[in-house]
Amino acid sequence: MFSANRSFSFNRRQFLAASAAGITSLATSVPSHASGQDSASPEIQWHDVRDWGVEGKGFSDTESDFDRLPGRAKGVVREAVWGLSRHSAGMMVRFRTDATEIHADYAVTSENLAMPHMPATGVSGLDLYGQDTDGLWKWISVVMPATQQIKKALITGLAPGERNYAVYLPLYNGTQYLKIGVPAGNKFEPIKPRSAKSIVFYGTSITHGACASRPGMPHPSILGRRLDCPVINLGFSGNGRMESTVGQFLVELNPAAYVIDCLPNMSAADVTERTGPLIKQLRDAHPSVPIVLVEDRSYSGSWILLGQKQKNDTNRVALKAEYRKLLDAGTDHLYYIDGESLLGADREDTTDGSHPSDLGFYRHADAFEPVLRKILDASA
Repeated sequence: MFSANRSFSFNRRQFLAASAAGITSLATSVPSHASGQDSASPEIQWHDVRDWGVEGKGFSDTESDFDRLPGRAKGVVREAVWGLSRHSAGMMVRFRTDATEIHADYAVTSENLAMPHMPATGVSGLDLYGQDTDGLWKWISVVMPATQQIKKALITGLAPGERNYAVYLPLYNGTQYLKIGVPAGNKFEPIKPRSAKSIVFYGTSITHGACASRPGMPHPSILGRRLDCPVINLGFSGNGRMESTVGQFLVELNPAAYVIDCLPNMSAADVTERTGPLIKQLRDAHPSVPIVLVEDRSYSGSWILLGQKQKNDTNRVALKAEYRKLLDAGTDHLYYIDGESLLGADREDTTDGSHPSDLGFYRHADAFEPVLRKILDASA
């Protein structure tokens, strides 16, 4: 989802190739190396997260435990979408413990642990958060993977006390398995995925998580923490295109809201052709579920590069026209977020002129939050 401007040294084709490579090779048993202490100690008691379930997984009938689309989607959605759906983006697991150290044993499915513009911590790492006494989720640590199979301490030296924790799974790699460990004798209580309705995000590499430094930093995950609401991340790098073949699986979900954020992967003609049919597909299945249409974010160079500005402008005009048609046709519970609000006027918040840095994702969350909070408050 990169600009076509030739001044970028890392282009769209390279990015998609790097993304697709993440689905090709299976994890192997190799010597582990990551930050933290070795967890081979027999005093560590391990808990397989599959025993209580990950949050952010919309389908139970998946080919692998941490896939984002059901096995039935293979051969229905395009091959690129299917491959990217096997990344564990947006998934997280929660638990409660009084341990002063927390360990992880996990493996990712691809040996491609990082990309030129996105670190291994975001592509293939684990991200640990803890909940303070006021209920606020705060970051604690991240795994810095150097091999496919990792068995290390997530953190040691925690302050005494029992509290809730969350671990976010890799964004641009598949997860083969994940076990959480605490020293034997400490309390460990799994927290099952919440039964509340999720916010479902369907979009591009930005929704997928490029180029967050950590798995907890894409805006869907930030919003999940801020709004205390489960989220499902269906971002497909370079392949968020408002396709009916994806829509047929979106309608199987019963969300609190759909967020459709596909414009960076589409032309104005695509937007005109596909917006109405996708919204009808969703609305026919869910007459009252709120749907949020999102314009594409501004390329960082759009203030001075005419090609970037033209793509932003034409896509936005096309989406706004379709939005007005839908309103005129009586479509209810339809919301709209303008693209200029997603990133800052200083243009300091992308990694490559297109994909947000952590600052960019924080600003995305700021723009989305009022709309989604209004939706959730109205349904409370």
